[in-house]
Amino acid sequence: MSTQTQTTAYTSSIGDAQATSILTFKSSTELVARVLIVSLFLLSGVGKIGAYTATAGYMASVGVPSGVLPLVIATEVLGSLAIILGWKTRIVSFLLAGFTLLTGMLFHNNFADQMQMIMFMKNVSIAGAFLLLTVNGAGPISLDHKSR
Repeated sequence: MSTQTQTTAYTSSIGDAQATSILTFKSSTELVARVLIVSLFLLSGVGKIGAYTATAGYMASVGVPSGVLPLVIATEVLGSLAIILGWKTRIVSFLLAGFTLLTGMLFHNNFADQMQMIMFMKNVSIAGAFLLLTVNGAGPISLDHKSR
């Protein structure tokens, strides 16, 4: 449903000022939600730059070639920035959902360890949030919306 259609639907049942307030709250909340969803990835990607050798060693210990690390960092940092800005949100969030599930399966697959099970389920939950972004898009406060 487009913003114009939503506005028309809201204003038919409530006043214009209240409808504007609801849309502003919704738009602002969508922006805050995008920032919260990717904050872990942005911090993790930047952290991997500072601990490059240690991260490459950890990845190698689970069978992931260390040559993949630059791609992982780029995915986390650039993907996070794209989601925050609301640029190509549906595509990027779909790719990040897959990335999140893959990393969960590779790095948190010891389900006998309760902490690893919790970390895996965290990844599943975050992937769910990315899928919601895939379906719903970034909202009006985004580059996606501005480019229409």
